[in-house]
Amino acid sequence: MSDSSQFTLLRQRRFAPFFVTQFLGAFNDNVFRNGLVILVTFQGTLVAGMNASQLANVAGALFILPFFLFSATAGQLADKYEKSRLIRAVKLLEIALMLIAAVALLSSQYVLLLLVLFLMGCQSTMFGPVKYAYLPQQLDVDELVGGNALVESGTYVAIMLGLIVGGVVVAVPHSGPAVLAGSLVAIACCGYLASRQVPLTRAVDPGLRINWNPWSETWHIVGYARENRSVFLSILGISWFWFFGSAITLQLPAYTLVILNGDETVTTVLLVVFAIGVGIGSLLCERLSGRRIELGLVPFGSIGLSLFAMDLYLAAPTPSLDSVSTVSEFIVRPGSLRVMLDIALIGAFGGFYSVPLYAMVQQRADRQHLSRIIAANNILNALFMVTASVMVITLLAAGLSIPQLFLVLAVLNVVVAVYIYSLLPEFLMRFLAWVLVNLLYRIRVRGEENIPRHGPAVMVCNHVSFVDALVLGGSVHRPIRFVMYYRIFQIPLLRFLFRDAKAIPIASARENEALLNEAFDRIEAELDAGNVVCIFPEGGITRDGEIQPFRQGIERIIERRAVPVVPVALAGLWGSWFSRQSGGGLRKVPGKLFARVDVRIGEPVPAEEITAARLELLVRTLRGNSR
Repeated sequence: MSDSSQFTLLRQRRFAPFFVTQFLGAFNDNVFRNGLVILVTFQGTLVAGMNASQLANVAGALFILPFFLFSATAGQLADKYEKSRLIRAVKLLEIALMLIAAVALLSSQYVLLLLVLFLMGCQSTMFGPVKYAYLPQQLDVDELVGGNALVESGTYVAIMLGLIVGGVVVAVPHSGPAVLAGSLVAIACCGYLASRQVPLTRAVDPGLRINWNPWSETWHIVGYARENRSVFLSILGISWFWFFGSAITLQLPAYTLVILNGDETVTTVLLVVFAIGVGIGSLLCERLSGRRIELGLVPFGSIGLSLFAMDLYLAAPTPSLDSVSTVSEFIVRPGSLRVMLDIALIGAFGGFYSVPLYAMVQQRADRQHLSRIIAANNILNALFMVTASVMVITLLAAGLSIPQLFLVLAVLNVVVAVYIYSLLPEFLMRFLAWVLVNLLYRIRVRGEENIPRHGPAVMVCNHVSFVDALVLGGSVHRPIRFVMYYRIFQIPLLRFLFRDAKAIPIASARENEALLNEAFDRIEAELDAGNVVCIFPEGGITRDGEIQPFRQGIERIIERRAVPVVPVALAGLWGSWFSRQSGGGLRKVPGKLFARVDVRIGEPVPAEEITAARLELLVRTLRGNSR
């Protein structure tokens, strides 16, 4: 497929009606929610005794509180019933709520509008598990990143349009509430019409008995999520993103008024810039990841979140003395472009961070329990977002300025990132591999379809440089267990990464026979578990660029566990900084950076046909004359 293959989904019935339905739902949510906040903020209205800053945080908490309270029930319903039917029911509920909101807007009943906001949160709670469990049922694994990217970017484009519509109609003198009311009802009706085209999507657990007790079921579905450690840690990572993102975006109206000395138009611009950033970052995920679920983008995203949140603090640390009332006045004022760029890049790096995590949860979670696991994700998201609102209110009440709050969030993001990546080093290992593959070299992979998508296999590869494992790990979809020389495994600064990546140290019989036997036992155990193991049969990194004779260890592995063996050849790394071209050690001066490196993967060889000599010949043939 082409690099833009994600966009072909927009022409297919299995995706397009669903995409339009969720797009219009997010659009309507933000027309209402942000329209209400901006209306109250810039008209100076007190709602239940709350000022604008307090109302923004309370409104956010009211909208996401139902996710905490009712997600357990929503997840059960999404697993038990056919999903297109549930989607249509949720959209009918949205129409009813928008009719109530219209009445409240026309009569200026702001407290009733807060109740509607809470009920909209309930409606979104019911849609959430259906939304993310629908995708893996209708899309192939290699479409998940693109599908999630479209949903994520579409959601933020919807937010952008919702912010524009909400801000524009609120600013219309006298007739603003009436236009807003009519828009809300019309958008809800369009969403229902789109939902009628969503194809049938079978129930994954039709025999499920609904537990209507939200508290006991909440603990139950969180338990489902915890069964797979990588899934649960990914959910925690997603929840932290919602904590971070909500804490920043909820402050933008007050930040505009107090720090930037602007009006509701400037607020709308900043929120639109954030939404555009997330949309662009999400869409770039498929291109940067090569249509795979690339966890290396997650640390990359978290680094950007902290850097640009810190710079947002530095960009406007104190209130501006010059007021602005138009977009053009704001843009030409010194420092404004820096603020806009920071907000856009926070959004973009948020897209890099969140899209792979959603795709990973959808791929690795038990399909029968997926809606409930998504519901557990929503519960934790809600808990983190409520906590964010409470933390923000507390810190602002304690005297922190909004820019200082951004700095606190940037530092907290560093702490949380280090903690999560220490618990699941796969993120960090994939990040290092991704940097190597995408920034230092131009990697071209041929024949990846030859690696079995499931089940055990052994990869054999020529050994050209110190970064061969990272190149292979960053080029292949499946996680790989690398067998490496024990002295390299014991390098102090890298040992914890190798250990957490489940690399297998090995030595020769002359050096340490016990370690050699242990290595073969571990290789067999990994193959028994259905994993891919990679060995470098030459026994060391080449010192002349040529392939050395393959040793007999591969035959011993296959004797113990008969699995297919996939020959792989690396070409283009010889002469690089990480090869042994200069006297057997690393080059003193970096060489061949950004060079073309080929990863050539041959067809699997059945276990009964394996010999070291034959595999050596296959790898030599794959590599050809290039080194």
